Amino acid sequence: MPTLILVRHGRSTANTEGVLAGWTPGVALDERGTAQAAALPARLAGLPLAEVVTSPLQRCQETVRPLLDARPDLTAHTDDRIGECHYGDWSGRKLAELKDEPLMEVVQAHPSAAAFPGGESMRAMATRAAEAVREWNARVERDHGPDAVYLMCSHGDIIKSLIADALGLHLDLFQRISVEPCSVTAIRYTRLRPFLVRLGDTGDFASLAPREAPRSEDAQVGGDAGAP
Repeated sequence: MPTLILVRHGRSTANTEGVLAGWTPGVALDERGTAQAAALPARLAGLPLAEVVTSPLQRCQETVRPLLDARPDLTAHTDDRIGECHYGDWSGRKLAELKDEPLMEVVQAHPSAAAFPGGESMRAMATRAAEAVREWNARVERDHGPDAVYLMCSHGDIIKSLIADALGLHLDLFQRISVEPCSVTAIRYTRLRPFLVRLGDTGDFASLAPREAPRSEDAQVGGDAGAP
């Protein structure tokens, strides 16, 4: 079965402003995110990508644009199932306001029980994303062969849930996984089990250096809302 390259979108304006974007329209890449997207074609130059699948949200579309421009023969598809979690009434709110909500503790410690008011549950989010990957695995293998490599550009919570699925982890453990903006994760699927072969690779080890202030994502929904 194919190898899936998961790319989280580059840093967005919501990331820098500490806002839980969700499906809020008009959330674009910021200056750093634009630079991250511009560097993506060189980072993936050695991979013969068969297809590109992306979330419909602007920040993901902008992230893959330089890659598609560099490879005009590459077919791109949009799939709503790998779009961000529907955060409902929480969408567009500051994370600083949300951290004291009782539901936030559930999101962090018991996400399989978390459902956002006016939105969806994290369990439903994880299910639709896993179903999308399995359907795309079958499609890519049918059209390009079992050794094909394809790319999905998605969001922090979606990617973390797919990593947990590949590792056989319960969704309640997915908050232990971290994926930085524009990081690359690779999962090789086989008939019996997936293999996680890269996790959150940015090529930038500076982000591992000690910080003067606490990491802002320690009390965030998943990982898509406020990466520094």
